[in-house]
Amino acid sequence: MVKYKIGAVVAEFNYDLTQMMLGLAKEEAKSRDCEITKIVTVPGVFDMALAIKKLLEKDDIDAVITLGAVIEGATDHDQIVAQHASRKIADLSLEYDKPVALGISGPGMTRLDAHKRVDYGKRAVEAAIKMCDRLSEI
Repeated sequence: MVKYKIGAVVAEFNYDLTQMMLGLAKEEAKSRDCEITKIVTVPGVFDMALAIKKLLEKDDIDAVITLGAVIEGATDHDQIVAQHASRKIADLSLEYDKPVALGISGPGMTRLDAHKRVDYGKRAVEAAIKMCDRLSEI
């Protein structure tokens, strides 16, 4: 029996990295008797908010994870993307009373740094499950 059903919002930007993150997230969910039941891909981290909201509206989704890699470029664009996305993710979690785990690496990292942080997929699942457990105790 599945303990929690988790939705995943995955950025297509840096697809090779986000797919590795998703693979680790699926493995982690399974090892904890949970399941990622719905995966929504979006163009990039900045585009996640609406997909997160749609998943949170579903009665059969207990939590949402977000997977993306915001890599440093020639401008401060990565800073803006990561800050605004993380703020909105927190706001949606509060608005819908469901955990939304931040599995987004960056900003300010190189592509090599991003490869070293693909385990954020696993960590996001772990955080979502812990929050579901702890909220059920309140």
